[in-house]
Amino acid sequence: MDVTSFDHVALWTSERDELARLLTDGCGMHVVERTDAFTLVGGDARRGKLTLFAAEAPRERGVLERIVVRVQSLDEVRERLERAGFDAKANGGEVVVEAPDGVTLGVVEDPSTAAPDLDHVVLTVPDADATAAGLGELGLERDGDRLTVDDRHIVLRQGDAHEGDRPLLNHLAFLVDSADSVEQEARSRGLEIQDVVDAPNTLAVFLWGPDRIRIEYVEHKPGFSLV
Repeated sequence: MDVTSFDHVALWTSERDELARLLTDGCGMHVVERTDAFTLVGGDARRGKLTLFAAEAPRERGVLERIVVRVQSLDEVRERLERAGFDAKANGGEVVVEAPDGVTLGVVEDPSTAAPDLDHVVLTVPDADATAAGLGELGLERDGDRLTVDDRHIVLRQGDAHEGDRPLLNHLAFLVDSADSVEQEARSRGLEIQDVVDAPNTLAVFLWGPDRIRIEYVEHKPGFSLV
């Protein structure tokens, strides 16, 4: 699988409006798109984003330990979070917010970031080596205890965590040049295709990865118009 970027993290949440407020008012992102089913939030629609799917409470944390976004100025974000009423705690070079629905959001500073962006995701899994190997076979590059895609990554921590019936994590999405090519390769390798979705701006193939982590391979169509 030839992936080019870590495009977004998607969550199931009963608190999508409050989570969107945390990301916009607190972190400086904006709502890229809002429908009856989901809210898409990011600093730039072509960079790292979060998709918040409406779902019933309660949600189970499962394997999702933390989502980390990068911003140009951590001091500015601390002030924004305080004004928005979110309790942010310093953790080394990171600011951490315990957000609604059991989401843990981390914020790190990168002065070169033009707009707030997805930086990395931390997953807790029963067998980190096995999960890393499985994700490596699905197009991610292994680098020690993490898997990289362009300038974003996934960190794996070993622990007793499993996806339940009401997980918080909906899927992890990676940008590809051709979703059709991904589908053909997946079928030729006998991989489990969960869904294929042809949307106005994107074409996506969903696979089941290790630990029942759902993986989306998304292609931006030529007329991709989100901002």
